[in-house]
Amino acid sequence: MYKNLAVALVAACCIAPAFSQTQAPPKVLKIAFVYVTPVTDAGWVHQHEEGRKAVQAALGDQVKTRFVENVAEGADAERVIRDLASQGNQLIFTPSFGYMEPTLKVAKEFPDVRFESITGYKTAPNVAVANARYYEGRYLAGLAAGRLATSAGYVAGFAIPEVIQGINAFTLGMRSVNPKATVKVVWLGAWFDPPREREAAMALFNQGVEVMAFHTGSTAVMRAAQERGKLAIAYHSDMRQVAPDAQVLAITHQWGNYYTGRAQAVLEGSWKSAALWGGVKEGMIRVDSFGPKVPQKVADEVLSRQRDIAAGRLHPFTARTALLDNQGHEVLAVGKTLSDEQILTMNFLVQGVQGTLN
Repeated sequence: MYKNLAVALVAACCIAPAFSQTQAPPKVLKIAFVYVTPVTDAGWVHQHEEGRKAVQAALGDQVKTRFVENVAEGADAERVIRDLASQGNQLIFTPSFGYMEPTLKVAKEFPDVRFESITGYKTAPNVAVANARYYEGRYLAGLAAGRLATSAGYVAGFAIPEVIQGINAFTLGMRSVNPKATVKVVWLGAWFDPPREREAAMALFNQGVEVMAFHTGSTAVMRAAQERGKLAIAYHSDMRQVAPDAQVLAITHQWGNYYTGRAQAVLEGSWKSAALWGGVKEGMIRVDSFGPKVPQKVADEVLSRQRDIAAGRLHPFTARTALLDNQGHEVLAVGKTLSDEQILTMNFLVQGVQGTLN
């Protein structure tokens, strides 16, 4: 599956299938967004809602946007996406991996509607895909964590490549400035379960970890760190509102420019199916919002390395020493860099991670 994603993202961005447009560009473009959880003050869906607002602000009365929230992946998603297409929405964004197949199915029934499958990997003449290089932000967060601590905890949803990339990049970032740093992982088997997210964070703090990272959907880990007087890395959104003392920094996902550009393309009649895997360079991933316990020197270092990533001078998965997995096997020789396909199919944890993929 993820091998197909690598092929799609590398090839489709260069050779996009043409969209057979049978209608003139709309004077007012109706755009719909489908959200997998309720809209909250922070998190995955919050960032996409900020993207929707950015489209509305940028394009004004040229667009009319709406969203449907808390739509379960699977049959419910297919029904909602079909209803939105039937109601005359001409551009539909579906930002959840589990929406990919329902989006493709509905797209066949509505060839004049454009669909954007966010985190999906399958394209069609009227279906584009986009995702972000979240691991770039994770590496930068790890660098900051390594300046402040020797041990970290990581609360993770599922052991899919995207999550594994983040854990490994975070660990490599820590170990780039603190070679003895270790990361303990707890797998939840869920994306959004605030009580269990909090319980996992507390358990890791009880084991002595000094800073926490997470790949789940709520603010529970941040709240736990605030309660315990510890440190944590915010993900998706700036979470200083709930963890004003605990937040080290925030890795935020920025969708506004992408969404606005795609909507503008429909209005201009130039929309084409494509695949984009964008990161710091494209402005889709940003590290900022440093907390009060982060020395200015550390913040400056992180921002400098962020500029290096944007300029192509730094790649998180370039082996500065031989890259080993946590079983001691070499996975990358010194000076080599993992390819996009190798990153997208990542199925190992690096040295320094205490945990398994089972």
